Amino acid sequence: MRVLAASDLHLDGAAADALISAAGAADLVIVAGDLADAHEGLAGLAARLEPVAARTVMVPGNNETLEALRAATSATVLHGQAVVRGGVTVAGIGGGIPPLPPQPWGSWDLSEDTAGALLDGIGTADILVSHSPPAGLGDNHAKLGHIGSVAVKAAMLRLAPRLCVFGHVHDCWGAGGTLGPTEWRNLGPAPVWFDL
Repeated sequence: MRVLAASDLHLDGAAADALISAAGAADLVIVAGDLADAHEGLAGLAARLEPVAARTVMVPGNNETLEALRAATSATVLHGQAVVRGGVTVAGIGGGIPPLPPQPWGSWDLSEDTAGALLDGIGTADILVSHSPPAGLGDNHAKLGHIGSVAVKAAMLRLAPRLCVFGHVHDCWGAGGTLGPTEWRNLGPAPVWFDL
């Protein structure tokens, strides 16, 4: 399976167009949150991605809510759920985990306990999609330090997916590696290819 993935488009039309252009060769497209910017502009960017929505799985970021994203797209939107695509189980969780310091625009965040409860309901995953990074992996924010999620990392270790993709921490876009059997990557808005 050829997987194309990106995160944190933040209303970037050129990044959306690049994703659509590359998606012709993809079996599965993943968007790991933050299409919008401070809860603005979601509908327009989501509409721009509709040509590939049938093959797309998304999670909400902290710049849009679950309800807003589901209302804006026909793509599959996961939050504490999994779906099977082409024999591959994709699980996902959205939002900022743990919560960021208060933002004037109202970041959509989850506590570690809430995220952990949602992730505990997932029994298996070949791909884990999270907006927030697992703690200690691609999560070093220039001003706030390491802001990854303990709950996401625990789920990654428990589920041992082949791939874990995320975004959220712009300072670490492109960072990646492996932990046990899992390849992980902080995506960013440029399309990234994976072969499963």
